Amino acid sequence: MKLVIVSGLSGSGKSIALDTLEDCGYYCIDNLPVTLLEDFVDHVMLKDPATYSKTAIGIDARNRNQKLADFPDSLSSIRNKGIDCELVYMEADENIILKRYSETRRRHPLTTESRPLREALEIEREMLRPVATRADIVIDTSFTHYHQLRDLLKNRLGEKGKSSLSILFQSFGFKYGIPLDADFVFDARSLPNPYWAPELRGLTGKHAEVIDFLQNEVIVKEFLHDIGYFIGRWAPRFESDNRSYLTIAIGCTGGQHRSVYLVEALSKHFQTITPNVIVRHRELR
Repeated sequence: MKLVIVSGLSGSGKSIALDTLEDCGYYCIDNLPVTLLEDFVDHVMLKDPATYSKTAIGIDARNRNQKLADFPDSLSSIRNKGIDCELVYMEADENIILKRYSETRRRHPLTTESRPLREALEIEREMLRPVATRADIVIDTSFTHYHQLRDLLKNRLGEKGKSSLSILFQSFGFKYGIPLDADFVFDARSLPNPYWAPELRGLTGKHAEVIDFLQNEVIVKEFLHDIGYFIGRWAPRFESDNRSYLTIAIGCTGGQHRSVYLVEALSKHFQTITPNVIVRHRELR
């Protein structure tokens, strides 16, 4: 039986995650009290495994602080019952969440007449610390739009292979910040930059002209070879250690040329080795 627990900051995309899992065949419950978590497993999931073979439960700061502190014990107890349980924790940059609330005009569950939104977010982050520290997967949605998040979750949880490691290759621009959910970050800013060629500036690493430019550079070939060798050598070690997901982030200055080319090249290579390869270009819109 499979149980996915989705938690995280308000405004980080938990509702989208649950909707996506529901589309993937999960029976979904939002805002289940932590005190009922073990009872639900014992008296609902285990009593009717056919109906609840794939279940997703949302847990957030609407639980009381003390109940959230008891969450690690409940999680351990559930796993001891033989349930395949994964905990997904979602977060985003504070300023991004503030902007989302401003755009939607929704009320944060912890705000009051005397407690502003920023203070509520700080309290929420501290309340959820016992959950966040136990997470199997941390997803930062600061620069992820609706469809990207759905695709990412479908690949990682809804349709992932059970017997092989899922590798996410992600390009990004350092000028916009480093992805918080990356396992490894590689810096490609020392490589020749197509941006300085006027005819290539408006293109991306997916265009043939940029690909030709970078493929003809020896240092780019060496960089690509070294990263591929590193991942090929160490990915099986992660898999043997029961890791299901590995995120490889490659950055250049703006996330348009070098990092995109490298991610595309690496993904094509590893797709011949494992079927669970995901590609994401954060800065390409």
